[in-house]
Amino acid sequence: MTRSSRPGYGGRRSGAPAPILAIRDLRTAFLPTTPTTPTTPTTPTRLAARITINDLVAAIQRRDISSRELVEASLRRIEADNRQINAVVLTCADRALDEASRSDARVAGGAQVRPLEGVPILIKDIEDVAGLVTTHGSLLYSSAPPATQDGLVPARLRAAGAIVVGKTNAPEFAFEAYTSNRLFGSTRNPWGLNWSPGGSSGGSGAALAAGLAAVATSTDGGGSIRIPAALCGLVGLKPTNGIVGRSPIPSWIDLSTDGPMAHTISDIEILLALSKGPVDGDPSAVPLWEPRHDRPRRLLAAPRTYDWGPLPAPVAQAFDRALGACESELSLPIELISPADICSGGNPDLDWFTICCTEQAHQLGRELLAERADDFDPVFLEYMHRGLATSIEDYLDARRRRFAYVRQLDELLGSDSVLVTPTLVTEGFLPDGRMTATSDAGVDPAILNTVLQNITGHPAITLPAGTLDNGLPFGMQLTAPRFHDGTLLSLGREWETARPWPMTAPGYAPFAIGSL
Repeated sequence: MTRSSRPGYGGRRSGAPAPILAIRDLRTAFLPTTPTTPTTPTTPTRLAARITINDLVAAIQRRDISSRELVEASLRRIEADNRQINAVVLTCADRALDEASRSDARVAGGAQVRPLEGVPILIKDIEDVAGLVTTHGSLLYSSAPPATQDGLVPARLRAAGAIVVGKTNAPEFAFEAYTSNRLFGSTRNPWGLNWSPGGSSGGSGAALAAGLAAVATSTDGGGSIRIPAALCGLVGLKPTNGIVGRSPIPSWIDLSTDGPMAHTISDIEILLALSKGPVDGDPSAVPLWEPRHDRPRRLLAAPRTYDWGPLPAPVAQAFDRALGACESELSLPIELISPADICSGGNPDLDWFTICCTEQAHQLGRELLAERADDFDPVFLEYMHRGLATSIEDYLDARRRRFAYVRQLDELLGSDSVLVTPTLVTEGFLPDGRMTATSDAGVDPAILNTVLQNITGHPAITLPAGTLDNGLPFGMQLTAPRFHDGTLLSLGREWETARPWPMTAPGYAPFAIGSL
């Protein structure tokens, strides 16, 4: 496909903010260096003890370690390792250390320990944190004032005791499957610095894979949790749309949701529990939801969610190995199906592109896009021009086809089946979004199996399932019936027990007490 027909696939969540002023401008401090192997690695580990968020909080409660020590360790790691990967674009050391001291005083005073008491977290730079800049990865907001209040999920995590130490990189308005922008540059994958960690939550994925913090937030509008999780060897869950309330109104009105990305299923469960719940003003939010851990009757395996052609040989081999392990480790029958069994009434990937370009362009506005054209990334601006040129008839046709996609996937999965696919149909792409050194920026939609679930609202989880020939992780994606997120968590826990994956990329230590 030509670049002009290649959609971006991001996780844009919130409406355009009021302009914001950076507290600490790191545009030059964290520009990526020439790709090399990590030169100052923390303690390298491969299959280290699976330290979870709950373990860190329990250690704080026992006073084996203090919140201040955890925050100091996170800031130290960012200082040592971030220059190579460019995952963190803003830090707030003084306020984080002050909050850590207050957390330690609470614990010492006998106060009830909160679920994330004293745990250092990073926030994706499309979500607001009071007093910090939110640039949305765009020059448009490079000189704007600090946010005046927390976004919904950052507020919920902070209320649970988490301490924000900084913000992570994202593509402009979270509109791409890679993480690169003109404001902060490209983020690199800790598993291989010549590769992208994916996007749009690529800064968070790279930070977790390098052990820079215990938690990093993520959003998903077309795969933006699952893409970086797959490329960075992490777990990533896009919840059923409506489980996590949305505020403010997303730019992609019906498609985007917050969701967790983490090292372990346990971490995914606690982050989902703390993030879920309705919010005033979101008509799609579910008033009450609790996970049901039903076991499926069967797994349905397909190479793709839409028939863009055969899998590349390295991906096909990795997927075959993963399916064999599913049969042996999960003890579930696998039925092979074709992409046409999943989606036969249109192309959901291109309909996603039509919907998102149109909604994003009109949310920004024709006048702003014309007046500030020089401030936008050329690829993003091209997408916005396509959105402005989309007719109301084409836009509504794409929205109406969503109902057919939902029906077909509902009927395929029923209440007791789970779909298994590769998360991505590629060995990787370059940090600036080029598929090869000679191609234009902008990933090909044919490499993604992540868009359909945003169109239909179904939950999907990506799990680490080995490595590819180039050394990058391979992600296996499971898609369940709507609101059966608990089924995915149960299968994920079985998979993690049978096939534990490295907690971090080679050369980086997990964010665990013994290695801080």
